[in-house]
Amino acid sequence: MPYQLFIANKNYSSWSMRAWVALEALGIPFEEELTPFKGAGPQTDFMSFSPSAKVPCLHEGDNVVWDSLAIIEYVAEAYPDLWPQSRAARAWARCATAEMHSGFPALRDECSMNCALRIALGTPSEALQEDLARLDALWCEGLKRFGGPWLAGDRFTAVDAFFAPVAVRIHGYGLPLGETALLYAQRLLKHPSVADWITQGIAEPWIDEPHEQDCLRGRRVLEDRRA
Repeated sequence: MPYQLFIANKNYSSWSMRAWVALEALGIPFEEELTPFKGAGPQTDFMSFSPSAKVPCLHEGDNVVWDSLAIIEYVAEAYPDLWPQSRAARAWARCATAEMHSGFPALRDECSMNCALRIALGTPSEALQEDLARLDALWCEGLKRFGGPWLAGDRFTAVDAFFAPVAVRIHGYGLPLGETALLYAQRLLKHPSVADWITQGIAEPWIDEPHEQDCLRGRRVLEDRRA
């Protein structure tokens, strides 16, 4: 049976984006099932397809995989090109992907994803500056060690998909990074699968106020691409 990938709004759902972009970029067939967010609090509609009531969630027959990194590992059993071929690059990519999965808390908290908005962030907090310094170092390490143009070599793999929402945040909030990291973020945004997700997110008819307010926090909007 084909994979079914359950996701939420493309404009807001960074975790959905990671799984969707990974499968789309590698040409892995799947059926998209999108359920929009409905306000703050638990998303009870998600309980019909996700044990955690969170997205993304992957179904294949009776198998249900309800975590973005678990989805990548599950699908990679059938499609190993989700990870780099080299053992060293694969190990590094898995570590970087896991670090994104569990780390960068200030970046997540202070710069909620919104594909449509450009926002004047102001001076980043100390915690956000630390996250950005680590992000810059991590990206530069991968690009230098494995030769680019992608993080683990010459092919777009799961590790790049996991950082795609970060590229959206960098553009949307004007986050400061070094030249090498900024150029990589621009490559991510231009990747066909990433660009397709962003375009679809901007075109969505739903506005979820809790997500909008989490982005704004009284900050000045420089551009709303939905306008």
